[in-house]
Amino acid sequence: MFKNKSLAILSFILLITIVFTGCKSKFEKLRLSTDVAKKYQAAIKLYNNKDYSKALILFDDLAQRYRGRSEAEDLSYYYAYTNYKLKDYLTARYLFKSFADTYPSSAKAEECRFLAAYCFYLDSPIFSLDQGNTYQAIESLQLFINLYPNSERVTEASKLIQDLRDKLEHKSYANAKLFLDIGDYQAAVIAFRNSEKDFPDTKYAEEMEFLAIKSQYLYAKNSLEIKQEDRYNEAIQEYERFVEKYPKSQYINEAEKIKQDALSGIEETNKILAQYSGIKPEKKDE
Repeated sequence: MFKNKSLAILSFILLITIVFTGCKSKFEKLRLSTDVAKKYQAAIKLYNNKDYSKALILFDDLAQRYRGRSEAEDLSYYYAYTNYKLKDYLTARYLFKSFADTYPSSAKAEECRFLAAYCFYLDSPIFSLDQGNTYQAIESLQLFINLYPNSERVTEASKLIQDLRDKLEHKSYANAKLFLDIGDYQAAVIAFRNSEKDFPDTKYAEEMEFLAIKSQYLYAKNSLEIKQEDRYNEAIQEYERFVEKYPKSQYINEAEKIKQDALSGIEETNKILAQYSGIKPEKKDE
């Protein structure tokens, strides 16, 4: 009985192998066929059945054979979408853009122009990485809006642009904060100021202006004594601008302490410099 079961299992495996091999052989014969019409219909069927990998193999071959023919427009559309479905966004965005450029009067041109930009969006990396694709995505989406201002996709394109700008804003803030964390205080001050200029409506504005005070104070504290007074005074000026702008800030107490520390730093620096020069420092009012 055990032997019969084993034979039955082996027979079943052999049958499956034969069927699988036959199917594979059928596709290989189709792939090598010179009947482009048959191959095209098979590629469309595979695409509709979501067998994108096999469809792509056929479309790759047909793309060259259909060049200049009336069917080329539909083929180009399916070819781009097949790469998109396989998440090859680099190839897909090239093919979508190529379609929109080649067939600008097509009913599908607007869709393909949008999808070319959307592929850039999908390839935009996390904020901590290089943002080349993010800038290109913004540029492509804005171009779409300019070309199709009345499109129903304009609202979505605008939301995607805002999402990408939020990412750039986050990267700018994180980069500035990194300078502070690693102790490059001068670079931190410059980076916080530049970030505010680049993103005047940033949600990080209050925090960054406070951190600019902190960075400037630490920059002064770690400078040569001869340069400290001017740099402490810059921290105090940063503080005064901050208090005027955010009188009820959550950072107000910390900012006030930094100001007092800066004033104490000026006093201590003057004492040290006076000792070096042999001149007794004058006592200054706060």
